[in-house]
Amino acid sequence: IDSIIEDKTKESFRRTLDVNLIGTFLVCKYASKYMDNGAIVNISSTNSINSYYPFSADYDASKAGINVLTKNLAVEFAPKIRVNAVAPGWVNTEMNETLDEEFINKELDKITLKRFANPSEIAKVVYFLSSEDSSYINGEIIVVDGGRN
Repeated sequence: IDSIIEDKTKESFRRTLDVNLIGTFLVCKYASKYMDNGAIVNISSTNSINSYYPFSADYDASKAGINVLTKNLAVEFAPKIRVNAVAPGWVNTEMNETLDEEFINKELDKITLKRFANPSEIAKVVYFLSSEDSSYINGEIIVVDGGRN
C-alpha cells in the first residue's frame, strides 16, 4: 500500500513485512526440510538495491530483508541447497496497468532498454537459477532490470 511514512500504520507496515519477508522465510524454512539438494530462488526487487520510492518504504525494506535472508540461508543450507534471489525491476503486470503515463515515462527514461520486462523474462532467470546450469551460483542477488541509466 503506497503512502508516505506519516500515513503508514504499524499494522500496514507489518502486513507488508509479513507477506514479503516472513512469508519467504517460512517457505524457505519448511521447504528446505523436504529437499535433499537443489535450489531455492527468492523474489526480491530492485527497490531493495538501487530504486527507492518514498511511498514504498515498507516494500523496499521487506525486499532488502529478502536479500539478507537469501545470503544467510545460502550459507546455512550449503552445500546441499543453493539459495539465490532475483531482483526484477519494472515488469509488465496487471498491477502496473494503472500507473500514470507520466510516471511510466520517467521510469522508462531510467532503463537503458527503454521498456519494462515481460514476466517470461523474469521466469527464465528463475528457471536458470533453479537448474544445474547454475550449480556454482549461491547466495547471489541477480538484478534483472533492463540496465540502469
